[in-house]
Amino acid sequence: MRRLLPTLAFAALATTAAWADRPVSDAEREKLVAALKAEGCNGGEIEFDDGKFEVDDASCADGKKYNFEFDASFKMIKKELDD
Repeated sequence: MRRLLPTLAFAALATTAAWADRPVSDAEREKLVAALKAEGCNGGEIEFDDGKFEVDDASCADGKKYNFEFDASFKMIKKELDD
């Protein structure tokens, strides 16, 4: 049991690190910009966090700013008005 605990602790840390923030690649950024454009929006701050892409403060055709979430296939999973 004592040998198992350090192994489990390492596995938990490795899994957590896999979901951590990471830079968005140029190819990913290009796909996200296209997905935003399809929604009538542009700009914003793009990041990868918790297994999904997030775009904050995107300006949209209705004159408002929105926050978006996209899955790993660049499909929009959430759009909400920025406060």
